Amino acid sequence: MKVVILPEVVDYLLELSNVLYDKEYFGFEEAAIKYTDELFEAIKNELPYQTAKIAPDYFNKFGEGMYYVLFKRNKNTAWYAFFNIFRHNGEIVYFVRYINNNHMIAQYL
Repeated sequence: MKVVILPEVVDYLLELSNVLYDKEYFGFEEAAIKYTDELFEAIKNELPYQTAKIAPDYFNKFGEGMYYVLFKRNKNTAWYAFFNIFRHNGEIVYFVRYINNNHMIAQYL
């Protein structure tokens, strides 16, 4: 199994740490970076072992036939990773196309 994350998603996570710090969700820049690093690692390492659900049609603009899983980071925020699953040279590949949190997309799920 392999998890591949689109560069746009990686860029989003890199920018996310700045946004979280600038908007004072975290008092220290290092804490915001750690939060996003841990989210990235969770997606990369845990995604294949989570129970996937079929993504609603709303998310087809990021890719058709996607699934999603939830990553609960604290009592208020859950992150959703949207991905396709396919085989390449006999290996199962999870291709992450989009991520966002419950504060922004819960109404579409």
